[in-house]
Amino acid sequence: MNTHTDQAKRILAANDRGGYTVPTDRLYPFQWNWDSAFVAMGFALYDIDRAYRELERLVEGQWADGMIPHIVFHAPSETYFPGPNVWRTNHTIPTSGITQPPVFAIALRKLHEAAGKGAEERILPLYEAALKWHRWWYSARDPEGTGLVALLHPWESGSDNSPAWDIALARVPTTTDTPVVRKDTGHVDADMRPRDEDYRRFIHLVDTYAACGWDPAKQWEKASFKVAEIQTTAILLKAGEDLEHLARLLGRTEDAIEIAALNDRSRRAMMAQWRPDLARFVSRDLISGDDVEAATQAGFIPLLSLDLDRQVAEALVSEMKVWSKDLKVAFPTTKPGIASWEPKRYWRGPAWAIINWLLIDGLKRNGYTDVAEELRQSTIAAIETEGFAEYFDPVTGQGCGGLGFSWTAAAYLWLERAVGVA
Repeated sequence: MNTHTDQAKRILAANDRGGYTVPTDRLYPFQWNWDSAFVAMGFALYDIDRAYRELERLVEGQWADGMIPHIVFHAPSETYFPGPNVWRTNHTIPTSGITQPPVFAIALRKLHEAAGKGAEERILPLYEAALKWHRWWYSARDPEGTGLVALLHPWESGSDNSPAWDIALARVPTTTDTPVVRKDTGHVDADMRPRDEDYRRFIHLVDTYAACGWDPAKQWEKASFKVAEIQTTAILLKAGEDLEHLARLLGRTEDAIEIAALNDRSRRAMMAQWRPDLARFVSRDLISGDDVEAATQAGFIPLLSLDLDRQVAEALVSEMKVWSKDLKVAFPTTKPGIASWEPKRYWRGPAWAIINWLLIDGLKRNGYTDVAEELRQSTIAAIETEGFAEYFDPVTGQGCGGLGFSWTAAAYLWLERAVGVA
């Protein structure tokens, strides 16, 4: 048995808080949405019951309108800001008021396949939850039916502090109704975390939406940050493909037809965001109407859910190789060498095992198995050398952020087997 595999399982066990997993102790003491979906896929390799439980606990936080929030506060903790009192969501179980990338249905298909025959009973409530959330994305975050879903807060992207938000976030005031009491910098070096000014803007948005009573239509109207985002839409489309597959398996023909139509809409919309001059896909700022040209990993995530023409795929993969050249760990979340590149700071340059996992699956899907294998080996080597860190400095390979990190452990369990989500 690989000792790193043992260690990965020990981390998931250590971060278990009773059927749900925290990303890491103290820094993130609650259940996070897309973290848990990745973690469930990790558990599915050796404990399918626990894998299902992870998603069931997450769904406890689902709202009546279908949204699955980005944090479910199952138990109180004083080591994280902003807590439930800042979000003011009035949900039965306290939750945040925003969402996160919809990896849930991707995980659900994986769990169903790992469980084998006779698993329909356990999957049905989770399938219903996934479908409700899927519909929420298209109604609440694409009310005009463009096929691209919008984010109303940088945290909804999962790539919280990315240079992709710099221009849009700069328009958000730094005034807040809520005192900003940073807890993260007590756990992790401040040079690796978002700046104070950014935190004030993050909390300004929370205050704005809380004042709307978290009503999606009011939030859409009041939002001073609104980005139709390519990474989230790409993940939503992959989730949609997996949801359509499950719908057909479960004999839900009408659901499958509905989901297929949404998938098709997003597929066409994403292709329209391809920019040959940049050799990547771009998001769109819905307030200014401009392309988001910041050079980040999001521009490559459409590999996950699009079957690209050879010319487009070649350009995209060539650009990925340029970004990865001479790095100790690929794949960087910001293009090396540009002004906004900070290899150690949260989402402004570091390599993340879960982003690599998505890219590996996308590369495989589009026929680039050699490039996928290089990225897999790079990710495994980083983890085996530095441990299960939140992310890695691509230049030095140093593990940064939180340590003993759940989704890094889950990614290792998958990648060590040379198997992906696709």
